Amino acid sequence: MPNIEQSGTFALGDQNVKRMGYGAMQLAGPGVFGPPRDREAAVSVLREAVAQGVNHIDTSDFYGPHITNKLISEALAPYSDDLVIVTKIGARRGADKSWLPAFSPEALTEAVHDNLRHLGLDALDVVNLRVMFDTHGPAEGSIEEPLTVLAELQQQGLVRHVGLSNVTAAQIEQGRSITEIVCVQNQYNLAHRHDDALIDQLAREGVAYVPFFPLGGFSPLQSSTLSNVAEGLGATPMQVALAWLLQRAPNILLIPGTSSVAHLNENLAAAELVLPEDAIRQLDGIAASA
Repeated sequence: MPNIEQSGTFALGDQNVKRMGYGAMQLAGPGVFGPPRDREAAVSVLREAVAQGVNHIDTSDFYGPHITNKLISEALAPYSDDLVIVTKIGARRGADKSWLPAFSPEALTEAVHDNLRHLGLDALDVVNLRVMFDTHGPAEGSIEEPLTVLAELQQQGLVRHVGLSNVTAAQIEQGRSITEIVCVQNQYNLAHRHDDALIDQLAREGVAYVPFFPLGGFSPLQSSTLSNVAEGLGATPMQVALAWLLQRAPNILLIPGTSSVAHLNENLAAAELVLPEDAIRQLDGIAASA
């Protein structure tokens, strides 16, 4: 079975978590909307992840909505002391499955309370403010008002630590003037490397970087280079893509998601895969040709 100890740990808030975590988004129905096709299988994936040593789970109450948090509570409560559950607020789902901003003080406050209730917690370990100026990627704009609301909820004891998602470097700096930022969650993978400089800066500062869509997201990574490297190493392309991220920087925490126990164990096994330098050189060229 996989042994994710080899991937090491990194600080997330006031706890060190193993660098290979789990993202719960895919436990919801198609399009991250509605209930899972197989609720029992979803519960099994969560339990298997924790059984294999995962102690960092990423979720949100707008997955479903209200689906993944309820599954996490059903599968894992009462939670072990070392389990860090990270959620995010700042968005909501439309009836047409769209992703919409939810940045008002009322919406943000309601979202924190919804996450608490559905997870069965008195305080949330880490809450990421998901910036929605552009749904598809970071866009400049002030985050002072919504982040101040989240910081006030933190001062009330409902949130222990604060992170940011879908943000620019300038927004991170603005965020730090309001509260400590313990993690940044942006899109990043072999083919999408706009945050290279930001990752290096955060690594120097001891701040966790959590790439979402580490395997490409709704459009999985496709590359002949990736396939060829994987074949040479006796691994799957997705395992190689995850191993590359783990070797890219020590502050990268991974949260690949799946609704399959077999796929979960395949992802976790990537933590044991050490890429030789020639493989890394080949993989580094993927972004240039993407």
